Amino acid sequence: MNPKIQILGIVNLTDDSYYAPSRVGSCDALVERVGQMVAEGMDIVDIGACSTRPGSRPVGAEEEWRRLEPALQALRKAFPELPVSIDTYWSTVVARVYDLIGPFTVNDISAGAFDPSMLPLVGGLGLPYIAMHMRGTPETMQSLTDYPDGVTAEVLRYFQEFAIRAAEAGIEDWVLDPGFGFAKTVEQNWTLLEELDRLQVLRHPILVGISRKSMIYKRFSITPEESLPATQVAHYMALERGATYLRVHDVAEARRTVSVYTSERV
Repeated sequence: MNPKIQILGIVNLTDDSYYAPSRVGSCDALVERVGQMVAEGMDIVDIGACSTRPGSRPVGAEEEWRRLEPALQALRKAFPELPVSIDTYWSTVVARVYDLIGPFTVNDISAGAFDPSMLPLVGGLGLPYIAMHMRGTPETMQSLTDYPDGVTAEVLRYFQEFAIRAAEAGIEDWVLDPGFGFAKTVEQNWTLLEELDRLQVLRHPILVGISRKSMIYKRFSITPEESLPATQVAHYMALERGATYLRVHDVAEARRTVSVYTSERV
C-alpha cells in the first residue's frame, strides 16, 4: 500500500516572504489562516519565522523565537491536536518550541549544517526531521549551481552522506527535501523534478516544496500570483515520481491534485 500523501500548509510570520498571501501579521490572522487550511484538507501546518528565499538575511534565533512564541501559544489554544512543523535551523529554537508545545517536526533547510547542535538535539528528543539539500546560505547560494555530475546525482550523494550523520545522531524518522529553488538554476530544478524518482533508492519519504516558486514563474514569465495552475501540474509530476509530502501555499488546490492522482490508482 502506498503511504498517505501529506500536505503541509505554509504560514510565514514574516514580512518579506516571496509570496505575500502566506504572511500573517498577527495571532488572529494566524488562527484564521490555519483554520481555513484545516478546512481545506491540510495535514500539517508549516510555520516559518525567518524568510529563507534566495538573497534573504537571517534574523537570528532570538528574533525567530520572539515571533514564534505568541504564535504557537495562539495556535495550540485554537488547534490543540494539529500537527506542527517549524521551519528553523537553530537548535535553541527547537528546544524552546519543544518545551512550549511538545513533539513537532523540525524543517531544517540546512540539514544540520548551520548548527552543529541540531542533529544531536533532534535525535535526543526523538523528533521527526525534514532535511533539505542546499549549498551555501540563502545569501550566497545563487552562485553555487555548478554540479559536474548533474544536479540529481549531487542531491542523491548529499542525502547518502546525510543518512550517515542522521544515524550517528539517532535520527531514524527523517524526510528528504531535494531543495527546489535552493542553489539550483531554473533548468536544474526542472531536471531534478523530472528525475525525482531516482531519490526513492534512499528509502525515505520525499517532500517537494515547489509551490509558486521561481522555477515556475520564471520559466513562464509570470508572477508568483499567476503561477497556481502550473504549480498544480508540477505537483502532479512530483506525485508520479514518488513524492509523499507536498509543502504548499494553496491547500484546497493541492488536495484536489492529490485526489485526482490517487483516484487513478484505487
